[in-house]
Amino acid sequence: MVSFSIFEGISITKIAHDFIQDFVNAHNKARAEVGVPPLRWNNTLAAYAKIYAKSKILDCKMEHSHGPYGENLAEASWEMENAEVVNYWITEKDNYDRKSGSCVKDVCGHYTQIIWRDTVQVGCAKEKCINGWMFAICNYYPPGNVFGQRPY
Repeated sequence: MVSFSIFEGISITKIAHDFIQDFVNAHNKARAEVGVPPLRWNNTLAAYAKIYAKSKILDCKMEHSHGPYGENLAEASWEMENAEVVNYWITEKDNYDRKSGSCVKDVCGHYTQIIWRDTVQVGCAKEKCINGWMFAICNYYPPGNVFGQRPY
């Protein structure tokens, strides 16, 4: 791996590593709380997420890609930190009823994708839209939220 300094001793390698670890650590904290194995970063998923995020720069619409992976989307009018994106999705935890395995008010699919026991890989991207908003996406493999199954 080639690493070079871009300014004040911070390398591109370090920035990329921190970007990845922020996303992975936030996901894996939630997964550890329910006893499912940690996710690993996948560069193919991240590349897919990056291409899709770039395609949203002009309109910043919250539309799923309908691709082959599980997917969580977020947007905000400020520069979201990576862990902040994931923690936003995790706020849906309170809407997940573990006893019944269902969502209260049908709002917990982002959370259940994060903690889906069979999902083992994640890749994420963020892009700033022309309207100044931030668009974020994480893709998951294998996808979660399988009808008729519980996340763990």
